[in-house]
Amino acid sequence: MSVRKPIEAVGQRVIDVIEGVGKATQLFAETLVWAIRPPYRIKILFNAMEFVGVGSLFIVLLTGIFTGAVFALQGAIAFRLFNAESLVGSTVAISLARELSPVLTGLMVTGRAGSGIATELGTMRVTEQIDALYTMAVNPVQYLVVPRFVAGLIVVPALSVLFTLVGMVGAYFVGVVLLGIDEGIFVEKVKLYVDPPDLFSGILKAFVFGGILTMVGCYKGFYASGGARGVGLATTQSVVVSSVLILISDYFLTALMFE
Repeated sequence: MSVRKPIEAVGQRVIDVIEGVGKATQLFAETLVWAIRPPYRIKILFNAMEFVGVGSLFIVLLTGIFTGAVFALQGAIAFRLFNAESLVGSTVAISLARELSPVLTGLMVTGRAGSGIATELGTMRVTEQIDALYTMAVNPVQYLVVPRFVAGLIVVPALSVLFTLVGMVGAYFVGVVLLGIDEGIFVEKVKLYVDPPDLFSGILKAFVFGGILTMVGCYKGFYASGGARGVGLATTQSVVVSSVLILISDYFLTALMFE
């Protein structure tokens, strides 16, 4: 009996994971189908874009400017050992465009908007508002999930671009104003080494991350149960799962783009 219980616990855990993957896949497929079927709820889409994008703007910009600043400071310290401070600007720009901007934007939006989506939908689930939509012949996936998913696909890449811009402002301030790197060399090295594919790769990553964080938030909230405690658990799981998936997918996207 003492051996049976741990085995049953492990087996139940595996079953729960498989069931969760199946439900998430089904919800994702339904979202894709309903995204191209009328009616198109434009007002709800703009509300979702405001919540995900505008609501996350301040924290993304604040994170971006200090990320660029600290990266420029660390880069200048390292490059000074080789008399190559002129490479600070281009190094920061490439790192921001390819990697730091999409990843950190995704994580910041996950912490703010992804958790909010899970909380909102979870509250609607435990208070039976989602069930009420079925009784009114309104598909809850189209009404609740699709606008948030599409909003994530649109606004997260835009936030990532803004992250890169303000990050370079922070890098310029630290490198040129505080550390005395020549302004012309700083700018020219950025123009020389940063190519459009670097920017496009970061935008593509942000597009994927936006889909991940909104889809996970919707999934966790849509299937929440257990009252207030269940909503809190769904919110926590949403942030954790989204963050892990963003980092995992970032590796594979980087391997595919730059192999």
